[in-house]
Amino acid sequence: MSIKGRIFGTVVGAAGLAAAAGAVGIARQNRVIGNRAAGERVAFGELHSTPLVVVADDAVDLHVEIDEPTDFGGAPATDDDLTVVFVHGYSLNLDCWHYQRAAYRGQVRTVFYDQRSHGRSARSDEDHCTIEQLGHDLRRVIEDTSPGPCVVVGHSMGGMSVVSLAEHYPELFGDKVVGAALISTTAGGLDPGRILFPMVPLGISGRFVGRAVRTLNLGHRVVDRARVWGHAAADVMTDRYAFGDDVPADHVEFVYSMLNSTPFAVVADFYPAFATLDHFDHLEPLGRVPTAIICGTEDKITSVAHSRKLHSRIPGSSLLECEGAGHMVLLERHKDVTAELDDLLSLAQGQVPR
Repeated sequence: MSIKGRIFGTVVGAAGLAAAAGAVGIARQNRVIGNRAAGERVAFGELHSTPLVVVADDAVDLHVEIDEPTDFGGAPATDDDLTVVFVHGYSLNLDCWHYQRAAYRGQVRTVFYDQRSHGRSARSDEDHCTIEQLGHDLRRVIEDTSPGPCVVVGHSMGGMSVVSLAEHYPELFGDKVVGAALISTTAGGLDPGRILFPMVPLGISGRFVGRAVRTLNLGHRVVDRARVWGHAAADVMTDRYAFGDDVPADHVEFVYSMLNSTPFAVVADFYPAFATLDHFDHLEPLGRVPTAIICGTEDKITSVAHSRKLHSRIPGSSLLECEGAGHMVLLERHKDVTAELDDLLSLAQGQVPR
């Protein structure tokens, strides 16, 4: 399917981006261009580096991995060079950035981490399973892993973490944070029932979802077993809700494996955060830096309307709509997503004093 195209914001915002692009032109030799086919040569889940622990402000250990350019044949990164921090979505883990991670190895310093209660990070108590806390966690990861300027890239719940960072630490934007990407995400108005598929092995939706989640959580171990027993049905639901077009079977299985490895108790802990999400009034800091918004037009979880609303509220932002793609656009249209991130990184580098 074709790309619907990149849409820029207000005339003033677009002029600002053009000026930034001019600055990038002066330093063209520093442009980062990812190897967009690199991820196709390695199996899903096999891209890792030496782990480290970042301790959140409530003492939860966050699993973090840093890909230094020198580890993959690149030039040494200095403290003034750009770092790109990737933040994954609900019930996924850092492996979801497979294609982007492969593309930027040796090109730029990249940071990947598992959000609290996900992947290899420690389990959080229920009271701290909030979008606000995820913003605090992202700040801590930036503090501990990015010595110089950084770009933050968030998918789904990871995008909400970026918005939370902007809300609670606006002073970072334009100084420490010099660019942002919001992929398949929103700042509010989400139907929380939609995000549960295919993580719940029942056909529940609408006003019954909240009650069902609370009830199912009481027997979460039974639910986890049911998810394993219902593997075939879950594969179908994963394909239907995560992707827009037909994708290879290994893509579906990869996403299913990440969802299935997230205990239902964690799914239930974060559910209330989506039901009450309303942060569209806190997007102003994102308008200070180059911001790319990326989505699939067939996203069944955070519909394209959410990305269009973000675009309308963030002056100067760009909007890339990938025609026919679904929620996992970062896998389904990985070359297009990486190309858009290339442009974002070029613009962000234009914001860094030389």
